Amino acid sequence: MDETAPAGAGMRQLLLALGEPVIDLVAAPGGLDAEISGVAILDADEEAETYHADLVLVIGARGRRALRLARAAAHRGAAAVAVKVDPQAPDEDRQALKDLADDTGVVVLGVRPDRPWTGIDAHVREVLADARWAGPGPEAGQPADLFALAETVAALTGGIVTIEDSANRVLAYSRSDDEVDELRRRSILGREGPAPFLALLRQWGVYEQLRAGNQVVHVDANPQRGIRRRLAIGIRIDEQLLGSIWVQEGREKLADTAESALIGAARTAALLLVRHRTGGPVDLEEALLTRMLEGHVDPRTFAARIGADLTKPAVVVAFALRDTAGGGEAGRPAFELRRAELTHLVSVHAAAFRRRALVAGTGSRVYMLLPGLPEQSGAGAGAGAGAAAVTGLAQEIVRTAGQRLRLEACAAVGSVAEGLDTIAESKSEADRVLDIIAARGERSVATIDDVRSEVLVGDVLALLARHPKLRDPRITALLAHDEEHDSGLVPSVLAYFAAQCNTRAAARLLHVHTNTLRYRLKRAETVGGIDLTDARQCLFAHLQLLLETRALPVPRG
Repeated sequence: MDETAPAGAGMRQLLLALGEPVIDLVAAPGGLDAEISGVAILDADEEAETYHADLVLVIGARGRRALRLARAAAHRGAAAVAVKVDPQAPDEDRQALKDLADDTGVVVLGVRPDRPWTGIDAHVREVLADARWAGPGPEAGQPADLFALAETVAALTGGIVTIEDSANRVLAYSRSDDEVDELRRRSILGREGPAPFLALLRQWGVYEQLRAGNQVVHVDANPQRGIRRRLAIGIRIDEQLLGSIWVQEGREKLADTAESALIGAARTAALLLVRHRTGGPVDLEEALLTRMLEGHVDPRTFAARIGADLTKPAVVVAFALRDTAGGGEAGRPAFELRRAELTHLVSVHAAAFRRRALVAGTGSRVYMLLPGLPEQSGAGAGAGAGAAAVTGLAQEIVRTAGQRLRLEACAAVGSVAEGLDTIAESKSEADRVLDIIAARGERSVATIDDVRSEVLVGDVLALLARHPKLRDPRITALLAHDEEHDSGLVPSVLAYFAAQCNTRAAARLLHVHTNTLRYRLKRAETVGGIDLTDARQCLFAHLQLLLETRALPVPRG
């Protein structure tokens, strides 16, 4: 016997997951409410063991011999037996199987002769694994991150979302005050898709399309049956179907970008389902990403762990919320919630853009790593073309955050690194750019080319900060006087420098009369002993004032 777990999947769920093209119900004298706790294989050369509500696959035998083995399994505790049955088999053969069911109470399933037992065995085990992990309902075992993902997908698509496992059990769903149809209502209440509706979807070929590939499946509205328009996509790892995501259309039409959002959501959901099914920590790869970007994990080790090519171009994009103050202890939970929403949004878009993409939230920021970018050739291609595509993705994420989630965010795109071994430079650059645009509030998305001058000045200020001896005592005196008397001399001098020593322009910046500014500048020269007509004094005075007043962000570290 292969499985002895005390809980599993209902027979109805198992049949829905396997589907009529694979397996057929021959007889179920006690109905389809029986629980299947495991799957066991009974070979023609073996004797039946003791089974505990298992589904027993009778392999290597047909006809009377298979019937004898199935009866033996039923007497030893099997809840269901599966045997190969030819659709063209005589009626008396099927009747013999029905008699077996009536005599023993066992559920009898017929498997098409062309279906390999290995595939059926693996599929049944997948369904049982999903059912054991899920527990009796969404409150019992499903991870909160699936519900958060459902909410994110709902926001991106403008629809009503349900996430299901491979046995059509509801794992998570989005909240909605919109108009839900009968299929969704009964799925949520029953925690699994209602059999008549699922049979109808199977008749329309929806499940066959979900199993066939990674494309988004369209389900047209059917008002007579109470079904609204839907989009669906399978959650897959290679050829293995783990579940599906469904988006029902409400009062408004679904967003134009709904299909793209579903593709990214399916890849994100696959990672979550695998981690929870295997008992692995949800944030293992995110933690690994964070440590690699901080220089604590070797890029080669990281690349091997995520299955990425160390030599392929890669890039880091950093995101932040505009309002990161947090509001003290009372405001921190609200900020954490907003950052979590931003993280899910970035994850969905990143997965749709690049299958190997990884996203991690750390501190007040969210980092997106896009490894293995395709190398391009030809005029206008290469790193510039790759960076343009990534910048477009960042702009779409920031725009969607504002429109769909009402989150004011900004993003900085690091330069494309030649490989993961130099990705820390891309992350550092993204951080420096984000420091600038988050402080200025003038841009939502930027690259190093957009703010190179500000970044270089910030680097110079960082050098000054590390060498306290590099200070002009005259500027120090001016700062001390302004702090004591609140005379406004320092802001006046800074405005004068920002206006390229144009008095009229500086006065406009400060909203004061030109004569007032001239008086303050003379007063600043007297207090500090500086000469604002000396270019070299002005250069260093500007740098020191920027450093001391934190008028420009200084790179961290």
